[in-house]
Amino acid sequence: MKRYHVMIEGRVQGVGFRSFCMLQAQQRGLTGSVKNLANGMVEIFVQGEQEQIDDFLKRIQEGTQFAIVDDISLKECEIQANEKRFSYGY
Repeated sequence: MKRYHVMIEGRVQGVGFRSFCMLQAQQRGLTGSVKNLANGMVEIFVQGEQEQIDDFLKRIQEGTQFAIVDDISLKECEIQANEKRFSYGY
């Protein structure tokens, strides 16, 4: 089990990117959150098995028809034992 703090740069706000991330995480059984930041970036906390996280990161890096990911940075962080789902962060 791993947990990462992920920062996404690009055209990722106002294009359905958070919903896309949520769907991708839920399909892989991951927990965490996704939220827009005031600086135009998207912040994600994602937790689960490394293989599913790697697949999630690969898929979101590809972006969508409208979202374009220019850069992803990630940092491993402390696991949240009580986290049950992936949701929108506020």
